[in-house]
Amino acid sequence: MAMVRWEPSRELEAFQTDMNRLFDSFFRSGSNSTVRRWAPATDLTEDGNDLVLRLDLPGLSDEDVAVEVEGNVLTVSGERRDERETKEGSAYRLERSFGKFSRSFTLPEGTDPDAIEGGIDKGVLELRIPKPTEKQPRRVELGASREEARAAIEGTSSEA
Repeated sequence: MAMVRWEPSRELEAFQTDMNRLFDSFFRSGSNSTVRRWAPATDLTEDGNDLVLRLDLPGLSDEDVAVEVEGNVLTVSGERRDERETKEGSAYRLERSFGKFSRSFTLPEGTDPDAIEGGIDKGVLELRIPKPTEKQPRRVELGASREEARAAIEGTSSEA
């Protein structure tokens, strides 16, 4: 009997391949096995006073993408269409995904949706989201009696 050295990385690679195959088959749509759901890769970074959200949207233009804010949720959605001509013949490998996508992100409290700016350049949607200003703590003066505090609020003096 031959001894074979166990390599965990090989086991992980096989597991990843099996999981990819499982998810690919799960998300395939109906009869056309080349169409899969897709979610664009996303980066969220901080740049000075802005949050910067970037989504990879190769082949899409501004007209193909919708950006909406409802409450404190920002949603980016759109559709990438399959523009290949259907021909009899040989396709060696088809990996690009097509179809509708939607990604939602929770914005920090106090974000002004009207101040969000962005556009698509070289297949990357970039949204600049101004960070909300942080609320400063309010100082409470101590040592005043209730009557003095009430008088200060009402604008009258108790020393009359």
